[in-house]
Amino acid sequence: MLGSLTACLVAAYLVGRLLGIGGDLRTLIGAGTGICGASAIAAVTPVIGAASAEVAYAVSTIFLFNIAAVVTFPFLGHLLGLGQHAFGLFAGTAVNDMSSVVAAATTYGDEAGQYAVVVKLTRTLLIIPICLGLAALAARKAAGRADVPAGAAVVAPSAGGPSARVRSRVGVLGLVPWFLVGFLLTATANTIGLVPDGWHDGLVSLAVFLITVALSAIGLSTDLAGLRRAGFRPLLLGACLWVVVSGTSLGLQFLTGTL
Repeated sequence: MLGSLTACLVAAYLVGRLLGIGGDLRTLIGAGTGICGASAIAAVTPVIGAASAEVAYAVSTIFLFNIAAVVTFPFLGHLLGLGQHAFGLFAGTAVNDMSSVVAAATTYGDEAGQYAVVVKLTRTLLIIPICLGLAALAARKAAGRADVPAGAAVVAPSAGGPSARVRSRVGVLGLVPWFLVGFLLTATANTIGLVPDGWHDGLVSLAVFLITVALSAIGLSTDLAGLRRAGFRPLLLGACLWVVVSGTSLGLQFLTGTL
C-alpha cells in the first residue's frame, strides 16, 4: 500500500506538471487514485481549498476509472493467473472506491473479495496522514504569502492569522473516514455474536444488491459534460496514475514473491 501510494503521488506531481494541470486538481486526482477515490477527494478538498469545478473534474475522472477497473481487472487477473489472495491484494491496492473494489474482487471469487475489503479499508486509513501533511503544506504557503515589512521582526502567527485560518478548515472529525468506522462497528457486532447466524445469507444478498445500486449511481453521476469542459489532460493524468498504481501493485507483489 505504501509503495503504490508513493508511486501514485510522485507520478501525480511529475505527470501533472508535465501536462500543465494545476496543483489542486492534480492533488485531488492523485489522492483519489492513490487512497480511496471520492472519499479521499472529499477529505482533501477543504484542506487545500480546491474549487468546486476542480472537485467535479476529479470525481468524474476517478469514477470513470472505477468502472474500467470493475470491467477489466477480473479479466486481467485470470490472464495473469493470479490466485485469490494475490488478486484481493491487487484489487485492494489498485482500485479507487470501496464499492468498485468489492465488485471487482467478488467477481473474481469470495476469498478475493474478503481479502480485498480488508486491504482497502486499511488503505483508507492513509487519508489521515495525507490530509495532515497537506494541511501543514497549506499553512506554510499561507504564511509565506502574508505581507511582512522589510526588517520587521518575525513572530509566530497570531490566532487569526493565515495559518490559523487554514488550520480552522481542517477539523479532526473531518479527517475520519466514517464508513470505515461503520465497518469496524459492524464487524465487532458480528464477532461478538450480536448478528444471528441465520441473518448472514440475507445480509450477503442485501450487500450485493446495495453494491449494485452504488455502482449504478457511480455510472449515472459521472459528469461527462464536466470532463469535456476540462479537456483531455485531467483524464490523461487519471489514466496514467491508474496504470502506475496497477503496475506498482503487481510489480511489488512479484518482487516480494506473493503472486
